[in-house]
Amino acid sequence: QVQVVESGGGFVQAGGSLRLSCAYSGRLFDIFSWGWHRQAPGKERELVARISSGGGENYADYVKGRFAIYRDRDKNTLYLDMNNLKLEDTAVYYCAIISYGPHQYWGQGTQVTVSS
Repeated sequence: QVQVVESGGGFVQAGGSLRLSCAYSGRLFDIFSWGWHRQAPGKERELVARISSGGGENYADYVKGRFAIYRDRDKNTLYLDMNNLKLEDTAVYYCAIISYGPHQYWGQGTQVTVSS
């Protein structure tokens, strides 16, 4: 059974930094992407950043130059380094592992709160 567990969220002042971690375990096949999504109160869940199976990285326009995604294959962990955080980055951040088939594996989410 696949497990996905996020950590690293918390409270930070605007302009600060946080690193989110996503530890995953279990048997994963035909993975299309490893990524981070977020959902702010009253808004739909949106893609923040992802790494494709080919290694390519995609970022939402609003985080380009501020966030960086990377994967440690040896540790089975996905990271999201978030810098220069803004109030509008406040959200629950979810790790998602998406397969080419019907399977998607999501974590429970970790809260990031940016204050002024």
